[in-house]
Amino acid sequence: MQKIISVIVKPGSKKEGYETLNDGTLRLAIKERPVENMANEAVIEKVAKIYGKPKSKITIKYGLKSKNKVIVIDE
Repeated sequence: MQKIISVIVKPGSKKEGYETLNDGTLRLAIKERPVENMANEAVIEKVAKIYGKPKSKITIKYGLKSKNKVIVIDE
């Protein structure tokens, strides 16, 4: 079974954190800049930590070069 979530990423933030919006979208602030895929790797790491899953179960389906991403979590 898979869980699909929408994520809005704010790279280069001074403070890291997240919040879940009313529509279920996850807003995620990360310190990493969008350089050499570092921000995407940080997003996968943070989502894995939030949902208590290993990083290998998290995949960015859409939005590799966008702040708006669709992430699939394999359960």
